[in-house]
Amino acid sequence: MTDPITQRIAAKIPAAFSASTSLTSLVPLAGDASSRRYYRAQLSGAGAPPSMIVMELPAGSGLPLSSEELAIFKAGPKELPFLNMHRFLTAIGVKVPKLYGQWASDGLLFLEDLGDTALWDRVQGLTEIEVAAWYQRAIDELLKLQLRGTACRDDRCIAFQQRFDAKLYLWEFEHFIEWGLEKRPGAKIDKTTLDALRKTFTEIAVILDRQPAYLNHRDYHSWNLMIHDETVRVIDFQDALLAPPQYDLASLLNDRITDSVIQPDIEAKLLRYFYERHCELEKRAPDFAEFSDIYRLSAIQRDLKVVGRFYYLDIVKGKPGYMKFVPPTVRRLKRNLAETAQTQSILPLLLEHFEAML
Repeated sequence: MTDPITQRIAAKIPAAFSASTSLTSLVPLAGDASSRRYYRAQLSGAGAPPSMIVMELPAGSGLPLSSEELAIFKAGPKELPFLNMHRFLTAIGVKVPKLYGQWASDGLLFLEDLGDTALWDRVQGLTEIEVAAWYQRAIDELLKLQLRGTACRDDRCIAFQQRFDAKLYLWEFEHFIEWGLEKRPGAKIDKTTLDALRKTFTEIAVILDRQPAYLNHRDYHSWNLMIHDETVRVIDFQDALLAPPQYDLASLLNDRITDSVIQPDIEAKLLRYFYERHCELEKRAPDFAEFSDIYRLSAIQRDLKVVGRFYYLDIVKGKPGYMKFVPPTVRRLKRNLAETAQTQSILPLLLEHFEAML
């Protein structure tokens, strides 16, 4: 007997392609940190691709924002954020997967199959020059998203209705304090330490809040960039919002174990590449030292949030797979905290709580 999800998908396929198209197999794919599920569907029939990716939304989800912290914004979405962003990014020429069909009310989306090679997979075993070249391609696509997207602002696009402001930065800092420190098994942290951390976190939030805001993907990292036909394609863009341009760059060059490939010298070259291309395309040149400072603060802020998120996924969601990324993340945090004037004072406060920092 065919299982319900296979029946649901098979029933929609003729509407997406043709009456002669049919489903030949369905294979679940490894999930991400969200509640969405993904499948690879093999197809047969004239005019249909050999395969596609099916996104299944959780039952009864309605039209939620993908990240719970975005619930701090004034109103919920009137359209599935993924579809809203897909339409906008497609219009400005960002390379996203094709949309073959969508039934948001039934929790099904049919998408182009971009294969299984993420940017992270593509750069394994390459020389430093080759690695840098691939990340430059990713930066070129990011600049298209940020600069063309910001210039083509459309208030019907959900990303322009929400912004990384001080309130959201502080929410993420508190997420780190709650799950990365206070609620860890056996955790003990005193009020003096918490007060000092919150003081520094508030200062960072204010600095970042004052920066010019551009369209940002929000999760622009090496596992959300697929290599298809030797081009960089962008996925998982449903949480896009306005933020400093350095935010997505920090995500690209710092997430998880990226710095095992993007060593500090390559990171510095890619930061300079991003800055020079940004200046060239926007026809203005902000101070590079200040630009770099905001990049470093963005990397610190994001890595702190990520550490809290990994513990949260383990403790609350029962997804321990992300915990292997905590040690490399806190080691990178140690380096960035030590090299940044605004954060040097809190490094000793964190050392005793993260063995990998020692």
